Amino acid sequence: METRRAGVPSGPRARRANVLACVGGWLVAVRAPGGRSAPVPEDGSLSDAPTETALPFRDDELADFLERTSRTFALAIPLLDEPLRREVGLGYLLLRVADTLEDAAPWTRDERRQALAAFESLLQETPGVDAGALSREWLSRPPSENAGYLDLLASTPTLLASLDAIRPEAGAILRHFVLKTVQGMGQVLAGASEGGLLQLGSLQSLRDYCYIVAGLVGELLTELFVLDPRLAMYAPNLRSLAPLFGEGLQLVNILKDARQDRKEGRVWLPEGVQLQDVERLAGEDLIAAARYVRALHLAGAPRDVLAFTTMPLLLAQATLELLVRDGAGAKVSRAVVSAQLNMLQAALDRGMLPEAVEALAGPMPGGP
Repeated sequence: METRRAGVPSGPRARRANVLACVGGWLVAVRAPGGRSAPVPEDGSLSDAPTETALPFRDDELADFLERTSRTFALAIPLLDEPLRREVGLGYLLLRVADTLEDAAPWTRDERRQALAAFESLLQETPGVDAGALSREWLSRPPSENAGYLDLLASTPTLLASLDAIRPEAGAILRHFVLKTVQGMGQVLAGASEGGLLQLGSLQSLRDYCYIVAGLVGELLTELFVLDPRLAMYAPNLRSLAPLFGEGLQLVNILKDARQDRKEGRVWLPEGVQLQDVERLAGEDLIAAARYVRALHLAGAPRDVLAFTTMPLLLAQATLELLVRDGAGAKVSRAVVSAQLNMLQAALDRGMLPEAVEALAGPMPGGP
């Protein structure tokens, strides 16, 4: 579950993508429906852009977008087998579109809210709303300097065609939770300044924000997982823990980037709330996340789902321990990431969870 930020300029996220276009010179590569690319004219005119029916992403196109828009998800999603790999990938990309619109630094608060409302109409399949026309409108004044995000916006028709091509029940889940997220983002922006800057005022407002941008992601993933009938008996427990899993990952992300965010004018940690209280809440949430993973394991979840959910938990716990010790900005090294992945794979080979997860989850209910 990768977590996301909302309501402010993209900032640190821009480092994740390769520079594939020169926005300043209006030489933006726009992906036409069906995966082809069409250049935007240098005068910014988009009236002659292709309008043919969009086809779903090929597997390589989907993987390419994940690589260019999220280093973390590009690492985690290949751990999943099909059909979850494609479904989760599409879910992430839909949320990335919403996130890009909300984080549009060149746009005013009201322009961002209008763009989110238009995207909401697309997801609701409102008659007369054209995905191609909307994506061209968004790109007429690019909302981001991140070339991967802009290319994804240009491919909105292809993204929606891909959504229509997956399992119907999975498509309904994605639409439902992405819609809830988009609506929540609009509510967040309603409390921002005209320029779109937001400062949260309390620990509860921080938790509410985390639910919108991360807790709902946990719920989305859980509903996809419990389509597997083996997990049905554990579904209520998983559903109760899923928002806390997402909140924990988001809080760790906020704590990690707090110093850089403050430099760039973003204040997510509310005034008057002690840093230790946020760290404690994140730690409690990661305990819930460990219990979520253990519930999946006890339910007989397939290996790919266990790997996909356990890896971000291990990295978040390692990051939180560093943050408590060293403060904001601390990050786990690539060597630690590699070691954690190897440890995870070795444990799954034995039909077990890593000892660190079992220890974090604590004693089984009713156990000694």
